[in-house]
Amino acid sequence: MMGAHAQTRRRIEGEIVRRGDPRYDETWAAMLFNHLKPDRFPDVIVRAASERDVPAAVELARSQGLRIAVRSGGHSWCGSPLRDRGMLIDLSGLRRSDIDAASATATVQPSVTGRDLIAELAPYGLAFPAGHCGSVALGGYLLSGGLGWNSPALGPACVSVRQIEAVTANGEVLTCSTEENPDLFWAARGAGPGFFAVVTSFRLGLYPLPAAVATTTYAFPLAELGPVTQWATEVATGLPATVELSYVLQTASPEMSAASPRPKVVVVAATAFADSREEAVRALEPLRTCPLADRALCRQLDEPTSFKALYETSEAMWPAHHRSAVDTLWSDADYGTLLAPLADAIADAPSDKTLVLAPVTPVSPEKARMHDIAFSVLGSSYVAPFAIWGDPAGDDVNMRWLRDAMHAVEPLGTGHYVAEADLTADVSRARRSFAPADWERLRALKARYDPENVFHSYLQPA
Repeated sequence: MMGAHAQTRRRIEGEIVRRGDPRYDETWAAMLFNHLKPDRFPDVIVRAASERDVPAAVELARSQGLRIAVRSGGHSWCGSPLRDRGMLIDLSGLRRSDIDAASATATVQPSVTGRDLIAELAPYGLAFPAGHCGSVALGGYLLSGGLGWNSPALGPACVSVRQIEAVTANGEVLTCSTEENPDLFWAARGAGPGFFAVVTSFRLGLYPLPAAVATTTYAFPLAELGPVTQWATEVATGLPATVELSYVLQTASPEMSAASPRPKVVVVAATAFADSREEAVRALEPLRTCPLADRALCRQLDEPTSFKALYETSEAMWPAHHRSAVDTLWSDADYGTLLAPLADAIADAPSDKTLVLAPVTPVSPEKARMHDIAFSVLGSSYVAPFAIWGDPAGDDVNMRWLRDAMHAVEPLGTGHYVAEADLTADVSRARRSFAPADWERLRALKARYDPENVFHSYLQPA
């Protein structure tokens, strides 16, 4: 008679790759978008072919005493899916989406990307606050809260999750919503890479597709940071929630400056989502008059754009086939104070691709508080320094740059955003990504739903 282990193995339709197999190195490398790969190696990688494979994979892991990590799209900058030993369940084959235009909902599997979802929804006149990088899969993005397009108006993407299907540590498949298994549903909306189950589908509430999208952009010399942040932050208080405004500290693009070497700049970028071209222009009107305009290296006002173009811009900022590292910080400091030390860091960045992103009100605190979710807004301002480089020989100097930049601003911090926090930098990163009461609730739910620690928890420093 076939043993239980062999029977479980035969129930898995997808590929099982074990360390030492000829295809292991290739499979392992494909698990992360980032070309900076951590030296962490699971014993087994299960590439699920369908949702049915997931309970079988959990059962197989339990039978072999393997702890489980999960991968949807592999966009975790610090490489949370890759853990030493144990099993990695790769959900990248689960890419189906079903749209119900009549109810303005969609049921999506975890590896559907934001770009693909936006494209599929557009013919129905619908939209969703997907991630700013088009290649980011919805699984990890939604589990971590989700700060994406139009989030200042619509809230973190996780508040638009109506229901999930999840496989628990004992292999049980549960439907979770505010009515069914509400505790697990609460955790799934913000817990991020420490979530203690595998989500195989999300039911999403959708929104009307903006009929017009427009952008206004200014680029100033980095030395103008103080007056620029004072002006733009004041203007931001009068902008409608449908306008995303961000600061970016970076090396000027060729379109911004023809100088060689290209200067460091502070960019003020605003994107309006509206029901008409006229409404979009009206929403951006407070930015049209700038008392610092004569100091700008370049400016573009009320430029019509599209989600396709927005994704092309983000792809240029976060290019594929590069090595990247990022950290995050919530703060209650004003942007002039918070960005000043990071401007000094950008001025000395070892790579001209490195940047600092600072969205002004990346999500409305009120929109987050209206919902019972694990994600929480932990400050009034927010920054994310990204070290981006190409040559492996630059790993040490670029990682040191990121750690030094964060060290300079951490005294101003009130917490982190778990989706992009460098969890390997400090043992407190995961805990400080949640309000204290939410952290304790997550710990209690982990003990309840995964008492044997079948699932890896948050990544820790080596």
